[in-house]
Parts: sequence; structure tokens; C-alpha cells
Amino acid sequence: MPSSLDAYLTSALEGAASGRPIADAIRHLCTAAVKVRNTIIEGGTSGDLGGQRGETNSDGDIQKELDVLADKAFLKAAKDSGFAFFGSEEQEGPVRLSEDGDLAIAIDPLDGSSNISTNVSIGTIFSILPVSAEQKANPDTVFRQKGANQLAAGFFTYGPQLHLVLTVGDGTHVFLFSPKFGGFVEQTASVSIEPRAKEFSANMSNYRHWDTHIRNYIDDLLAGAEGPREREFGMRYVGSLVADAYRILTRGGVFLYPGDERKGYQKGRLRLMYEANPVAMLVEQAGGAASDGTRRILDIEPESLHERVPFVFGSKREVERIARYIADSDALAERSPLFGKRSLFSS
Repeated sequence: MPSSLDAYLTSALEGAASGRPIADAIRHLCTAAVKVRNTIIEGGTSGDLGGQRGETNSDGDIQKELDVLADKAFLKAAKDSGFAFFGSEEQEGPVRLSEDGDLAIAIDPLDGSSNISTNVSIGTIFSILPVSAEQKANPDTVFRQKGANQLAAGFFTYGPQLHLVLTVGDGTHVFLFSPKFGGFVEQTASVSIEPRAKEFSANMSNYRHWDTHIRNYIDDLLAGAEGPREREFGMRYVGSLVADAYRILTRGGVFLYPGDERKGYQKGRLRLMYEANPVAMLVEQAGGAASDGTRRILDIEPESLHERVPFVFGSKREVERIARYIADSDALAERSPLFGKRSLFSS
């Protein structure tokens, strides 16, 4: 019989008193995820989970029914867990839940909601953070912590299967929800991202908005075996961060969502606190890398809960290569006529 999530949490966290609240919180989040999964299967109250509610979230996007239902489910889980603060994409600012708690959660309750009506994989992304006495007195500072402070991070995927991808700082682990077992069981004990990327993930419809350095990088990938990289690259893009991240964790590759020239996109589209930080922790714990193109994501000090950031993650060597393109793509040996088709950096 496969190992259970409960057994893993007991082994990984409950040996120390400080780890028990984290283990308890993850168990409550799992309960909420199963409820969201069941709601998806049953179709919600109206049968149209992708239907618009007419209300907007913190981002100004029109909320869909499932956005609201997921936010309520995870807010309840956070309350039941004793979290001190709840920071959600669907809430304008931090919500204080407890005077006594020492943990905060930053969460995207329903990632990829534009895919609800097309039955594409969607998910929930979360980040668990410590809360100091000073932060309790000044809640605005709770969600201004660097991602390196995270105590745990993970995401659930609602697709053909319900998965939990989790790290508590000892590697990245994948758990599968088994109705027969009555809970989550371990599927992959330790994820390791393939260091050599064979695929890239990007919204190519934004190509014309990207700066020259990003376009140069993409052009070199698209040139395939005849280009400076001397091999073929596949492209996969779902438009649901959890689905794209899960694919990269399981079979390698690199994901890009750079900033671009469009209004509101100069600093990227994805949110640092509850999208980039948790995915970055998962990726690093699996041997990969995550950056905003030049800086390590987990070293960035956020200014607000809903701050946006350009996001690049995946196979470590490929993330490092993108940083070289951004620094000066024309200076790369592989783009220099001096070396012809052969490259100093071919990999």
C-alpha cells in the first residue's frame, strides 16, 4: 500500500512542536481541496461554474462562481487551522483570522479560472509563512516577506486526477487523492526536474509585445536543429499555472511569462506572493530554478500582497540561459557569426 500524506506529514513535521501547526494546516487545506473537487464534479449550484458573478476581485477581474466558492472553502480551512492571516487573490487585503496564530497563508484559491468553462485543468496555489509579533501588530507587513521565508508551499490540480504537489523544505513531493483510500497517497517521493529542457511554455500570442532579448531567445528555440541550439524544442502552454508547472516538474522544460509593453503588463502578469513564490519554492526543491529573468524569485522583497512579477522557471540551465539573453542576447556566442552554427553553449 502506498504511503499516505498523513504519514508523511507526521514524519516530516510533527517531530518538532513548530511543525505541528503546519501539518495541521496542510490537512485542512486538503479537506477544502476535496470539497472544491467535488463541487467541480457536481457542477456547483447553477451548473455553470464558469459563469460570471458580476463582482470583481482584487485584480479587477470579474469573479466566476467557482472563484467565490473556492475562496470560501479555503478561508474556512484557514480559520479551522488557526492561521493568523489570510491573503487571497479574491480579497482586497489581508484578512485577520486569529490573534494567537503564528502562521499566514497567501493563496490563489482558483488558478486558471478562465479555463473553467472549457474543462481544462485548474488548481489552487498556496504559500505558508511565519508571522512575528511585530507583524501581528502591523498586518500590512505580513505579506511583504521574501519567498525564502516560506515554511511550506504547494498546489492542488483539479483535472483527471486531484493532485497535491507539496514541499515543506525537504524536496518536492506529489500526492494523489484516492477515493478508494479515503485520502491522499504518495505518488512521487522526490521530484527531480530534468536539467536539460526539451520544451518551453509561453503564450506566443504576446510575442510582438516582448522586448528584443526575449524574442531572440524564442527565435533561437524555434529555429530548432538548424538554429544555434542545434536541436528541436517542443512548445506546450495551457494557460493554467498549476498545469504548466506540474508538466515541467514531471518532465522538464521552462516556463516564461515576461513583462511586456502593454499597459498593466510591464511588471508581468503573475502575482509574486501566491503564484510565483510557492511555485518557485517547489521548483527549487526539485532541483530547478525560478527568477524574474535576472533575480531569484525567492529573494525578491514584495511591496504588497498583490504585487506582480515577470516569471521564469524550470530546468536550471535554461533559466540561467534566459538570464544571459536578458543581459545581452547579442553577446552570446551562440548568436555570433564567429562560431557559425556550432555553439559554445549548445545543450
